[in-house]
Amino acid sequence: VQLQASGGGLVQAGGSLKLSCAASGRTFNNYALGWFRQAPGKEREFVAAVRWNGGRTYYGDSVKGRFTISRDSAKNTLYLQMNNLKPEDTAVYYCAADKSPLVIPKIPDDYDYWGQGTLVTVSS
Repeated sequence: VQLQASGGGLVQAGGSLKLSCAASGRTFNNYALGWFRQAPGKEREFVAAVRWNGGRTYYGDSVKGRFTISRDSAKNTLYLQMNNLKPEDTAVYYCAADKSPLVIPKIPDDYDYWGQGTLVTVSS
C-alpha cells in the first residue's frame, strides 16, 4: 500500500486549501482512510476519517464545521477540504489507512499505512 499526500502550502488565515492523498497498491474496500496532523513539538492529532466504501465521516473537535473529508473511488484518492483556516491549523498533514477496522480509529497507532506528509502553513 502506498499513500501520497499533496496539496499543502502557505495560505492566509481565513483561506482554504484542499489536500489530496493518492492511494495505490490494492483495493481499499472496508479500509478506514484518515487524516492526521502534527505541529512542531506536538503529538500527532486526529483530523478526520471515513471508511473507503462509504458511510459516516468523523472529525476532530478542532476542525468540525471547517474541514470536509471525502474520497473518489474511481481515482483512488482521498481529499481533505479545509476552509476558514486558522494559524493553529499549521502542521504537517498525513493521510493514513487502516485495514478493515470494526470501528473507525482515531489513534495514530491503530493505522497500518502512512503517507509522507504535506506541510500546511497558515499565516495570521
